Amino acid sequence: MPRLRKPRAIAPGATIGIAAPGGPVEPEKLAAGAGLWRSRGFQVVHREDLTARRGFLAGDDRRRADELRSLVRDPEVAAIVCARGGYGCTRILDALDPQDFREARKPLVGFSDVTTLLLWQRRRAGLVGFHGPMLEWGADLDPNAFEDLIEQLQGAGPSPRVLSGRGVGGGRASGRLAGGNLVLVTASLGTPWEIDTRGAILMIEEVGEQPYRIDRMLQQLRAAGKLATLAGIGVGQLRGCDDARYPAPSALEVVEEIARPLGLPLVVELPFGHAERNHTWPVGARATIDADRGEVRILERGVVRAT
Repeated sequence: MPRLRKPRAIAPGATIGIAAPGGPVEPEKLAAGAGLWRSRGFQVVHREDLTARRGFLAGDDRRRADELRSLVRDPEVAAIVCARGGYGCTRILDALDPQDFREARKPLVGFSDVTTLLLWQRRRAGLVGFHGPMLEWGADLDPNAFEDLIEQLQGAGPSPRVLSGRGVGGGRASGRLAGGNLVLVTASLGTPWEIDTRGAILMIEEVGEQPYRIDRMLQQLRAAGKLATLAGIGVGQLRGCDDARYPAPSALEVVEEIARPLGLPLVVELPFGHAERNHTWPVGARATIDADRGEVRILERGVVRAT
């Protein structure tokens, strides 16, 4: 894995490139999300066919890969924000050049299915990415979460940054932030972009997965040795992850049951994932997790500011 490198901070009024590497984008959500960035003084660019649709994809694989490559290589584009997740990022990775991403050093923002891109970029390009809100949330996004994203891309605001949740036990530890959507983290096993959890704080979130499925994915990560080397676990939103037929254990109780024997710091109910309070965290940045205080403290900025 290449040595970790940070992208360049963006300037006020910079050009934000919009990509749709996964599922199809609704035109009205694109307009609302782009308008949000423009209201803060940023320029927004995207291909005219960004709202293309091919079944459950935002156009065919070639269109989506070409779009992302073009944004990476365009010197006018300072950062790339994904329009939405859905599904499809895995299908285009073979068409991307990690060296292009590493040399361009542009912040890449997204979550959900974009977890795959963030894991690939971290493993293959050695570049920090940003697990953060995408265009499809538009006006539904918590204004504080949007401000948080802008500050992090500009290398501004408080440092360290603190994500507050509820500590479950296990004390305090330090490590680099890794993870994202649990389904995609698990799906990375056995691939060239397989998640590296050695000494890491594993950050996970999920939507619409029943507790037994959460258990199955965590058991797979455990069997693959990915939990044994962790420094701690941070859990964001587990939205809609319930089961009326089997109301107990809950998804959160499943996580706690698996984490408890590991003796690791565990902080749950953190403000990131599929919810309005989707705060940004830089994939690969150093952090501490403190179960006594119920917080994850991000110790370094995810970008490098020009001197």
